[in-house]
Amino acid sequence: MDFQLSDDQRALRAGMRELLTGRFGRERMRAALDAGVAVDRGMWGELGAAGFFALRLPEADGGVGLGLPESVLLFEEAGRVLLPGPLAATHLAAGAVGAVGAVKGAADGGAVVAVLDEGRPVAHLEAADALISLGPVRPGGVARVLEGDALRELVRTARPVRSLDPLTPLHRVTAGVEDGAPLPGATPLRLEGALLAAAEQLGSAARTTEMAVQHAREREQFGSPIGAFQAVKHLCAQMLVRAEVARTAVYAAAVTADPAEIAGAKLLADEAAVHNARDCLQVHGGMGFTWEADVHLHLKRAWLRAGEWLRAAEAEEALAVDLCRVHACDAGDP
Repeated sequence: MDFQLSDDQRALRAGMRELLTGRFGRERMRAALDAGVAVDRGMWGELGAAGFFALRLPEADGGVGLGLPESVLLFEEAGRVLLPGPLAATHLAAGAVGAVGAVKGAADGGAVVAVLDEGRPVAHLEAADALISLGPVRPGGVARVLEGDALRELVRTARPVRSLDPLTPLHRVTAGVEDGAPLPGATPLRLEGALLAAAEQLGSAARTTEMAVQHAREREQFGSPIGAFQAVKHLCAQMLVRAEVARTAVYAAAVTADPAEIAGAKLLADEAAVHNARDCLQVHGGMGFTWEADVHLHLKRAWLRAGEWLRAAEAEEALAVDLCRVHACDAGDP
């Protein structure tokens, strides 16, 4: 079996990179930071027009008709540029629950969909046109959609929470969503969301590796580029290894959609994003954590994203259960 990207997949990834570089480059990202605009409706509409949210909808329903591997490629590019907003929730809503009320507009970028997960802070709640509540982590769980007056009341009673990431506003929700429209399949939604978050983490890990290498080539000490020193070489090499191991896991999980592989991919991608950002800071020295640099923004987003959809403890538990099952099968137990 050939796991190399096809020409069409490479073209899809290159097209999204070109779009994001042109429409959400560093200047626009910095402008969003200065203005405190976490969800740019104009950019959201452009993503919808480019098929970002409708990628996996059938062509007969106005979608692109592609699969989870292609979605992972797009989300990897979004992670590279730190594109803000509830991307995974809106992408999933377009395909999974697109027939429900306001969520019908998710496919073309006309609606912003946030996610509520087990009482954790909700990202981008004030900008949301609809909210998906995933419920407890258990097989057969039921997700719910909240919108309209019920969502506005929820937003009114929510409490702002200080966020690590300046482009990810958070709110603590205290009211329940039992009256929301029920949706079967909370577990598949959670797993796919975890994989898409892992793809964003992968993009961030790859980008911080590039940033570290570029700085190591340009910054000089004692008359030589700092990249000539062995300690810096080792940091950059370790960053590359982490990113490529995570890439292998994320791409494989996108092909198999196996829950255990998704859990492993999320663990590896979270580790790569967080540790690569830390090592990139180390290469940059003290300037890396100044407001003018972008490195600290990758670290803050990586910390925050590591707690979304599938946290480390949950992923480890899923892997442990799968290993026990495999071991029992190998031993001949029922």
